[in-house]
Amino acid sequence: MRLTVTTWNINSVRLRIDQVLRFLAETKPDVLCLQETKCPDDAFPLKAFRGSGYENVVFAGQKGYNGVAILSRFPLLTRDVMAFCERPDARHISAVLGPEAGAAAGIVLHDFYVPAGGDVPDRGLNPKFAHKLDFLDELRRWGGRRPRGPAILVGDLNVAPLEHDVWSHKQLLDVVSHTPHETERLETLRGEAGWIDTARLLTPEPEKIYTWWSYRSPDWAAADKGRRLDHAWVSPDLAGTVREVTVSRHARAWERPSDHVPVTLTLEL
Repeated sequence: MRLTVTTWNINSVRLRIDQVLRFLAETKPDVLCLQETKCPDDAFPLKAFRGSGYENVVFAGQKGYNGVAILSRFPLLTRDVMAFCERPDARHISAVLGPEAGAAAGIVLHDFYVPAGGDVPDRGLNPKFAHKLDFLDELRRWGGRRPRGPAILVGDLNVAPLEHDVWSHKQLLDVVSHTPHETERLETLRGEAGWIDTARLLTPEPEKIYTWWSYRSPDWAAADKGRRLDHAWVSPDLAGTVREVTVSRHARAWERPSDHVPVTLTLEL
């Protein structure tokens, strides 16, 4: 069977509910993982998603910032939330696909939203950057203890780890999201736990891949100064099932878009 899992930092699920419903209608992924929903749990638009065929939804939210959610066509057996750096921020949620998912049953889905880190890449001067580095360090410790078995980790990890994950490696080395402090941490934690970076498995460097374009650019498409901040990783036992990773760049041109676009992973199980 084919399993499709999309990750998308939506930058307010209520503000962009029409965009999410449009994407679900046009693309029909089996699972959609959202980040930065910016929505408390009691205001999450559950009815709209269930009306679109996604009956199985788990979410963890906060008013005005952060927030993660998993929408699935298949039953979700569990809901688990981890807190990092002793903060109750809604930056992680996980669930397990139920037996009705067929060959996909038992796969653990992790949805992460890593802190952005502010603008100044200095731990001493910028508490937000310090928090981001601490979060990545804690994620590394968790990643090394990842339970054995099939798993998928997706989300806005807010790091463009490789040279060709940004429009200019040289110019962005001292820009938050591509500094060596962040890229080395992300690649180390991924490698130590054995996670497979599916986008680069199928599209090795030096080909450029972007999933985010700044709102600050007056013409994002013409400038094309993007970064690959959104990721889809799989456990080693799923590496041979990876068939496609699609970046829906066209969604960046929709009305009132997120600055991130959907990234869809396709597995053949």
